[in-house]
Amino acid sequence: MHLLAFSIRLISALNTGLGHLFSWFSLGVVLVCFTVVVLRYFFATGYIWMQDLYVWLNGLMFMGMAGYTLMKDRHVRVDIFYRSARLRTKAWIDLIGFVAFVLPFVYVIIAYSWAFVARSWRFMESSGNIGGLPGLYVVKTFIIVFAVVVGLQGLAMALRSILVLAGRQHLLPEHLRYDESR
Repeated sequence: MHLLAFSIRLISALNTGLGHLFSWFSLGVVLVCFTVVVLRYFFATGYIWMQDLYVWLNGLMFMGMAGYTLMKDRHVRVDIFYRSARLRTKAWIDLIGFVAFVLPFVYVIIAYSWAFVARSWRFMESSGNIGGLPGLYVVKTFIIVFAVVVGLQGLAMALRSILVLAGRQHLLPEHLRYDESR
């Protein structure tokens, strides 16, 4: 059980680090977008690569932070029953949800994007816009990064569920536990 708790802490630490790192991309998006607007409307000029940059930063931010968002329980959830459920019921819902939804989702994303990403790397694909940024293959790689971080965090949720069902939630730090208000 201690190994499960360690694995949950490790995965959560990885996603927390990624979440904090990629949250800074939002500042980059705002600054680059602001610069594009100022250049366009005050100086009647613009750069395609800058327009690519803020769109790419936005995509990287959302895909890189997906695991962190799942860890913080900030994804859209239809929680008609979940919010008011007992601790063990929440654990069962998360465990079944991981097996029935997260695992197949991650598999489909990786299986169907692998060739797409590999092709992009083979050609060292760049922006389709003339004057755009090189390195589109890096952005496309984040499709797989997205699936991996969501899959890892889903695994951490499933392991947490197992600890709860075994009555061992106390092995986790407070911020990784279920809310025990019910």
